[in-house]
Amino acid sequence: MISNYFYHEILRKTIVSFGTLFNDIQIKHKDNAGDDFSILTVPIAYGPVQKFLARIEQVPDLKKRVAITLPRMSFEMTGIQYDPSRKSSTMQTFKTVDKTSNNELTQVFMPVPYNVNIRLSIMSKLNEDALQIVEQILPYFQPHFNLTVDLVSSIGEKRDIPMILERITMDDQYEGDFTTRRILIYTLDFTAKTYLFGPVGNGNEALIKQVQVDYYTNTNRVNPSRQLRYVAEPRAIKDYNNDEITIVSENISENVTEFNVSDATGLIVNSYIQIDNESMFIRSINGNTLLVNRGQDNTDITTHSSGTAVNVINNADDELIDMDDDFGFSEYRYDFADGKIYSTTKGIDV
Repeated sequence: MISNYFYHEILRKTIVSFGTLFNDIQIKHKDNAGDDFSILTVPIAYGPVQKFLARIEQVPDLKKRVAITLPRMSFEMTGIQYDPSRKSSTMQTFKTVDKTSNNELTQVFMPVPYNVNIRLSIMSKLNEDALQIVEQILPYFQPHFNLTVDLVSSIGEKRDIPMILERITMDDQYEGDFTTRRILIYTLDFTAKTYLFGPVGNGNEALIKQVQVDYYTNTNRVNPSRQLRYVAEPRAIKDYNNDEITIVSENISENVTEFNVSDATGLIVNSYIQIDNESMFIRSINGNTLLVNRGQDNTDITTHSSGTAVNVINNADDELIDMDDDFGFSEYRYDFADGKIYSTTKGIDV
């Protein structure tokens, strides 16, 4: 069931983007006169806090320093959970442009909401240093801060990811004798409400493209003799790509079935068009004059103004049918007796 390799690096991008929020925090030390004599940019790195604590607690050699400098910060992903409160339809899609496929229009299934738990640890020797760091962070989270992340670069899918501050705890690791280093640890737990996307491709791949039924004249399976074949294919009942083949050259009232367009060369008989939200079936074309059946596919018959665009509903629209959209069927019957194909929906020979 799970196939077609894809990797959008969404979780990685979410975590890295979180870390960039805190990569320019500084602390300052003042002398007795109140002047700044030391300005330090607090380093931050990804990793569990236990790793940094083990590094701090190593006994320094007389010739080689192994203890790290405080203060510093670390962050890590601590968990991930599905978020049902942001759930959307599993079959709902949206249209977008795939930059990796010559900017072709494609359909993508709606993303799945997940919450990523991220922990930020602030390690310091002096409580004053830790408080300077904390006070530069907390005002931005009330309790969340929106961070724009490019989740899927190939389709330019950028979303605001709320970074929610859930809780703050403080731990003083000052234990042991006077030779033991004091370590103050402030822990800030965050939840990033991100989205995970599946493979980027044609979102209607799961749509049945054709159904075929054959009728046989007998039960001989060795030398079968077919009598009829019925074929049904999904047909779009609305325009998806806004092709605007031509425009209406006169006002159309609700009871009109014959009207003029500016140029009918791009239209064909026995096909569907859409004007505003009304679908019509072209019965005949005489020059630039169309004879149509109004209100097709349960669309409302309404008035249309001169200059309104005329969109064709053709095979290009059939390929863009949304999974959760309504659609019709183009049904054809092939008679093996006379070798002709008949349209069962239009009632004419094809």
